[in-house]
Amino acid sequence: MGSLAAVFFDMDGLLVDTEPIWTVAEHEAAARLGGTFTPAMKRAMIGHGIDTADPIMVSMLGQPPEVIADTASFLLRRSAELFREPGVIVAQPGALELLRALYARSIPTALVSSSFRDLMDPVLEVIGRELFAVTVAGDEVRHRKPHPEPYLTAARLLGVDPRACAVLEDSPSGAQAGVAAACATVMVPSMPDLTDPHTPDDAGVPAPTPPAASASGPSAAPAAVGAAETNGDAAPNTRPAGLAAVVDSLHEVSPELLEQLVAARRARA
Repeated sequence: MGSLAAVFFDMDGLLVDTEPIWTVAEHEAAARLGGTFTPAMKRAMIGHGIDTADPIMVSMLGQPPEVIADTASFLLRRSAELFREPGVIVAQPGALELLRALYARSIPTALVSSSFRDLMDPVLEVIGRELFAVTVAGDEVRHRKPHPEPYLTAARLLGVDPRACAVLEDSPSGAQAGVAAACATVMVPSMPDLTDPHTPDDAGVPAPTPPAASASGPSAAPAAVGAAETNGDAAPNTRPAGLAAVVDSLHEVSPELLEQLVAARRARA
């Protein structure tokens, strides 16, 4: 396919349905602080890395900054445990079909995430490492999303022009990174109200049923981070300007559509 050089997939929420796993850990972390994890907290935190999501939750729970470090350690440790529970990693609808269609057409793909390698590897074991020509984890770049570095790194590793690449993202923060990298960026929101800052605080995100817990080991937190990073305080989840498309499901995305979006973007440049 002439115009499309590569396709970059986000991981959490886009490729695999890991947000419920993170939500389990977030509910438990809030309970440890004597509070309740709410849908408003989830919407404020989604699209952030642990270094910015954790302070948001602590602040919204009315807790002092002194508990941030311990809460982050718990979230990292508990999420890493949950990611390794059998059967908890589940591909999003349409993800495997799209990956296989791209693979059959010899269009390179990259998995690009702000999750650290410790969490990316369990996902690759389930989805299939062979479906990705390149993987870029959060601990392998200096700046995580919404900075464009992760996507620019993937393009450099593949030896392709980012302007000839498509990005698939589920969060405004991740989509911002794709747009900033000059890729044709398609947003597939992982929550129906994700880009609507006026949604009532009690909408969606019920308390989940945790996967079967594994035995807890030593308290040292593994080097693992999930979701996407933004810098500074929480901002409204608004769609970034410059998106190539917004769709409801990966079932609506095809190699042909991505080819058309990249070609149209390059024609306007």
